[in-house]
Amino acid sequence: MPSTSTSINSLRKSPVSEPPVVNASPLIYLAHADLFHLLQLAGSLVRVPSIVAEEVRRRGPEDPTVRAIEATAWLQEVKPEAISLQVSSWRLGPGETSVLSWAVLHPGCVVVLDDRAGRRCAEVLGIPMIGTLGLVLRAKRMGQISVARPLVERLREVGMYLADRVVEPALRLVGE
Repeated sequence: MPSTSTSINSLRKSPVSEPPVVNASPLIYLAHADLFHLLQLAGSLVRVPSIVAEEVRRRGPEDPTVRAIEATAWLQEVKPEAISLQVSSWRLGPGETSVLSWAVLHPGCVVVLDDRAGRRCAEVLGIPMIGTLGLVLRAKRMGQISVARPLVERLREVGMYLADRVVEPALRLVGE
């Protein structure tokens, strides 16, 4: 798994010219933790591949994630143009495959995903990325929140697995 600093540094160094594209887990965890707005720290417009949106909608109309994607004007559902052969060789899930394929076809696009194998694929392919934890760290760095740890704990409470060996060094990056 790439380190948080590697992910943030690759995001910082890349020329972002395309709106970011997001996978299901960041959508789900941020919606359930009432932190959905943090997605806008990746971009003012965020794209969701239709495969990912369908995966989320299977959770049912009362799910906070479903309600959030239906009510959020800055989320744009997009149809995948093609599956990248570079990405398909990784044998990832359909959501990760569609997110990473979108990024391959749209250079400069940041992917927002948490999946370890998907993050490895992005790193190998040189795709800029950020995860849910990275969005929290970015919020702290930008002064949008004064303390990151309570948000991290809220994400854990809604079921996001965040190992202490990842969280503690990440929080030290933002002075906590």
